Amino acid sequence: MAISTEKLTNILQSFVTSTTDIQGAAVVTPDGLPLAASLPGGMDEERVSAMSAAMLSLGDRIGSELARGGIDRIFVEGDKGYGILTSCGEDAVFLVLADKAAKQGLLMLEIKRTLADLKAVLM
Repeated sequence: MAISTEKLTNILQSFVTSTTDIQGAAVVTPDGLPLAASLPGGMDEERVSAMSAAMLSLGDRIGSELARGGIDRIFVEGDKGYGILTSCGEDAVFLVLADKAAKQGLLMLEIKRTLADLKAVLM
């Protein structure tokens, strides 16, 4: 069954526009190919996808080497905000870019809700 990139894009755009403090989001393959994105202007979708896949691969290796098991989420905190990579099944990764002012508990709840929608389209 083919993946509906239009449905994925609609979910991402809704997530970004309806959730405060979210600056962008993308769904990428573990190989670094973009499936859908709603990113801030000036961000290269291909480059973001490749970096997300590289970070996930490294996170998986760290989890394995440090006997932490499979990686569920990778959280990067910078002085301007957060980058959160969350597994979206075996064939995709959900990247969220959030403002520094985002409340982490609410952010994780919104990510969890959106993940359910994304997984339904990816199955």
